[in-house]
Amino acid sequence: MLARKTIFFLLPFLLCTVLKAQIVETTYAEKLGYPKGAKVLILHVDDVGMSFDSNQGAIAAMTEGVANSCSVMMPCSWVPAFVHYYKQHPKMDVGLHLTLTSEWSGYRWGPLAGKPQVPGLVDKEGALWSSVADVVKHASADEVDKEIHAQLDRAITMGFVPTHLDSHMGTLFASPDFLLKYIQLGIENHIPVMLPGGHASLIKVTNHMPEAQMEQIRKLGKMLWDAKLPVLDDLHNESYDWEIPKAFQSDDQEIQDFKTKKYIDGIHKIKPGLTMMIMHCTAPTEVFPFISGTGPLRKGDMLAMLDPDFRAAIQKEGIILTTWRELMERRSKLN
Repeated sequence: MLARKTIFFLLPFLLCTVLKAQIVETTYAEKLGYPKGAKVLILHVDDVGMSFDSNQGAIAAMTEGVANSCSVMMPCSWVPAFVHYYKQHPKMDVGLHLTLTSEWSGYRWGPLAGKPQVPGLVDKEGALWSSVADVVKHASADEVDKEIHAQLDRAITMGFVPTHLDSHMGTLFASPDFLLKYIQLGIENHIPVMLPGGHASLIKVTNHMPEAQMEQIRKLGKMLWDAKLPVLDDLHNESYDWEIPKAFQSDDQEIQDFKTKKYIDGIHKIKPGLTMMIMHCTAPTEVFPFISGTGPLRKGDMLAMLDPDFRAAIQKEGIILTTWRELMERRSKLN
């Protein structure tokens, strides 16, 4: 047993440790008014506007299924069709999927700022680079800034004010200078920014991020919070790795069962706090294989969102579903 004198000597240290733990454990979900220990989730569809099939899959997942948020790739061809739909359904949660890469070989897009303004973002075909590494290698932070401003400008010109900003292929997270431009765009325009600025339990493990890097992201999260914007505690971005086994890629029921199980396992991993789960819901037509070979994977995402078993699992787990629109409303009511 410790002597009383020793206990009193340790007391200030122990109190500091406890207080520090309490600060860390206070999630952004709690700060936004959700119950302590609550698991709050955004089910988010990326790549809207990339193709007709992407639009149809996102709409189905959000209107017939449990997905409740999405974001649009402004440089892509099918953006106008989706924005026209969105204007007829203005309560949908729709953000900007800020796009600095064009990853497919036969279907490509270029920068909205134009090649003369952002030459470092453009490859030999006149399209955006196909890989994140090439963007980091060739583009400057100023060029990235010009392009993401151009993408927001096009959205506003179309009469589409995004509920949030996020990053296609995570390119804006690949460089500290790019990341700062991304944060600044949100703060300048008072638009929420997708950033796992809380405990980040899932994203740290998935992306093998060292604690020092996570601490920098948390500082940026505080910057967003201090600018009166909501902040995520964590990010689930594993679903793109859940490839459909070739043995049943043509069997919708097998695809749905496989992906639904993966998503149910995924929600079991979520920690208390505010998490965004990323997916790529698509309804592939006969054209989609000419764009990408990921049709079965993306179709599986859509089918999982439509599956009653997944909806039941969310309810059983006690997960609260929310949107960026609701988060911004909650944040605006706080000091």
